[in-house]
Amino acid sequence: MKIAVVVFPGSNCDIDLYEALHTVCGADVEYVSHKQKSLAGFDAVMLPGGFSYGDYLRCGAIARFTNIMPAIIEFANAGKPVFGTCNGFQILTEAGLLPGALKQNDSLKFICKTIELEVVNNQTPFTTQYKANEKIKLPIAHADGSFYADEETLKEIEDNQQVVFRYSQENPNGSLNNIAGITNKAGNVLGMMPHPERAVEALLGNEDGLRLFKSLLENQTIKMGEKC
Repeated sequence: MKIAVVVFPGSNCDIDLYEALHTVCGADVEYVSHKQKSLAGFDAVMLPGGFSYGDYLRCGAIARFTNIMPAIIEFANAGKPVFGTCNGFQILTEAGLLPGALKQNDSLKFICKTIELEVVNNQTPFTTQYKANEKIKLPIAHADGSFYADEETLKEIEDNQQVVFRYSQENPNGSLNNIAGITNKAGNVLGMMPHPERAVEALLGNEDGLRLFKSLLENQTIKMGEKC
């Protein structure tokens, strides 16, 4: 199994994702530039956090038009796993791969802290190693992380069980329905504002994010008929 970590101008969590998957999980990972036009040979794609193109115009709005995005859209539409954290989540919504949008935090401030989440859906390729309704803690670091969707879209997301993570004890940014992470209808594209890649080792003070990557690796290798 080979994983692509896409690097945009302004990405700053690409190394975090690479190290979480390669160093901690032992996965085969490769950086892929936003200038590339193909994802041939890859089995999963990661979109990192950061400030692509300086968050000018709107978070993720410029990255959505880079050379690599048509390949990412084709990859996702083929049912292959795509994951985006923080700015990666914003890019996925801008590209139409996930519903809704991420707007400025209600506080109008950048928030950097560890927050409690509830695992709402543990039946996605990214969450099978979690228990249903399990409480976990992950770091957040964003200024534009408040999830928004119109009433009809929000109902559809809830009815289709696309909500994967909710903020539990505290809603730090004003997200509707306390939404912290969602999938597409098919379940192969996951976007979330918290950073699981920053919580994969005890040395970092928290390992609650590790099982997200282990879930993906386990499920994808089984799907591909390989040994875990």
